[in-house]
Amino acid sequence: MAFLAAAAPSLASCGGALYAAQINAASSKLAQAKEIGADNLAAYEYYYATSHLTKAMSEAAEGDYSDAIDFAEVAQQYADKAINLSREARGGAGR
Repeated sequence: MAFLAAAAPSLASCGGALYAAQINAASSKLAQAKEIGADNLAAYEYYYATSHLTKAMSEAAEGDYSDAIDFAEVAQQYADKAINLSREARGGAGR
């Protein structure tokens, strides 16, 4: 039991490190999406990603890194979708 108590801080820091990597990736994707106009061209996906990123930060602030990572992953997935849809919309505009 003492081992588990001693290991808990290192597990929390692992969660923090994983969260930091995931949140940075999601933030970067959202910035890229914003840069190409996804907030207008793929608004649903962009704002869905944004809301999940915000929720990820909220969960991390409460120390719930597992949920924070999950929300950040969804944010990154939807940011990717927003990027792809925006590129498609821009590519199709000249046809």
